[in-house]
Amino acid sequence: MTTTKKHILILLAIGAVLFFLGNSFIAITDPVESNYTLTAAEMFASGDYISPRIYGNYWYDKPVFFYWELIAAFKVFGVNEFAARFFPALAGVAGLFMVYGFARRVYDAKTGLFSALILGTSFEYWLISKTVITDLSLFLFFNAVLVFFYLAYTSQHKNYYYLCYLFAGLAVLTKGPVGILLPGFIITVFILWCRDFAEIKHMRWLGGMAIFLLVGGGWYYIMYQLHGQIFLDTFLGIHNVLRATVSEHPKFNVWYYYTVIFFLGFFPWCFSLPMVIRKYWKKRQWPVLDQTTVFLLLWAFLVNGFYQCMATKYTTYTLPALMPTAILAARLLYAQERLVKRLVAFSICFYLALTFLVAVPLCNSSYSGRNIAVALQGHVQTGDMVINYGDYKASVVFYGHKTVYNLVHANELEKVRPKAMSWSSKNVMPFISFEELPDNKNLYIIVDKNKRSDFDKSFKTDEWKVVKMLPEATIYYRPAQGSD
Repeated sequence: MTTTKKHILILLAIGAVLFFLGNSFIAITDPVESNYTLTAAEMFASGDYISPRIYGNYWYDKPVFFYWELIAAFKVFGVNEFAARFFPALAGVAGLFMVYGFARRVYDAKTGLFSALILGTSFEYWLISKTVITDLSLFLFFNAVLVFFYLAYTSQHKNYYYLCYLFAGLAVLTKGPVGILLPGFIITVFILWCRDFAEIKHMRWLGGMAIFLLVGGGWYYIMYQLHGQIFLDTFLGIHNVLRATVSEHPKFNVWYYYTVIFFLGFFPWCFSLPMVIRKYWKKRQWPVLDQTTVFLLLWAFLVNGFYQCMATKYTTYTLPALMPTAILAARLLYAQERLVKRLVAFSICFYLALTFLVAVPLCNSSYSGRNIAVALQGHVQTGDMVINYGDYKASVVFYGHKTVYNLVHANELEKVRPKAMSWSSKNVMPFISFEELPDNKNLYIIVDKNKRSDFDKSFKTDEWKVVKMLPEATIYYRPAQGSD
């Protein structure tokens, strides 16, 4: 067996075990995963694969590509947890081969294998590969732009530049303008550092931009034609400009946020690097800072620096920086083969234990509304109304296939309803006030565990019958007025 075939089999086996195993048993969680799965499920059911929709309303939160992935998986595997997690897991495996191929090309096969092993067993990469969000798809397309740029830049095969534009288009179709702006910024800084301005004329601008506009711009054009200015105002205004300028979670808007995320996300390899650096420090022999190393360093630091400057911070934003970081770590650990093997073996065992002993029970009980939806089955009939009081779980709608109204007081309705250039724009679920609750319908109300005392104060509890008590919520029933 050749070295390449051996490496491929190793990465396939590790990718399958780490990213696919257990996915069927992990419930869809709130609030993020359920929004994606519910949107894709509604698009799938409606047959409209262009306009994302949730709760029956058009939904301009993210571009369409990840929804297409989910719909494709639903078509093949059915609407279930394994299908929802299929493409993130597949992207996780694909990412291993991308870093392997790139590091092998710019260095050697051993560096390629170590880079892929380090990346695949990094905590953040493993976690996102099992999570129903856009970030692993973006990781692939975003980093592919930079991979093919560098391959084109360092070789005579300038047609690689066309692949840069293709993947930039897919990145924009997955996440928005950042899919071309940030890779473009990194490339610009690298060209400035090299002072190789002559390379600009070889970048296949005319054909490349045609590819980018066709792949990345076609859906945006169709959406604008269908929905007009509201699409641009919501998608670009709220989900891009507002995120960059107004923090959605102000407590996380601190200067050290992504430093902490790096050490958490790069576990367990973050602990091995100081030992290696200390060894180099003692010998006063540092790795040569060649052109490739500079490119990888710019790639890693500029991704983190860019998002640190944004007002809204999420743990997953800097995921693309893990690829160059893994390659740099592989170079530092090149002679530490025993250490690498031990950490990989430890990580595989650790993540399997984490999957079945932590993720499966915790997601099923505390972070998903699946148990609530199951408890409602057999009770809710056509014409009955289901209401939520407290923490709203879109997963209840996904699993239960019922409309769930969010209950608030009448004087709070204006504050929580969607408004332009406000974070309330994300509140697209149906609302109902206490004062609007109908007497002529059977009512089922899901009372969040933190709202039970408020429920007792707001309602005559003798009118309500307990249907099911769960750790995360209690379900109550009130029959229509005049019924038995």
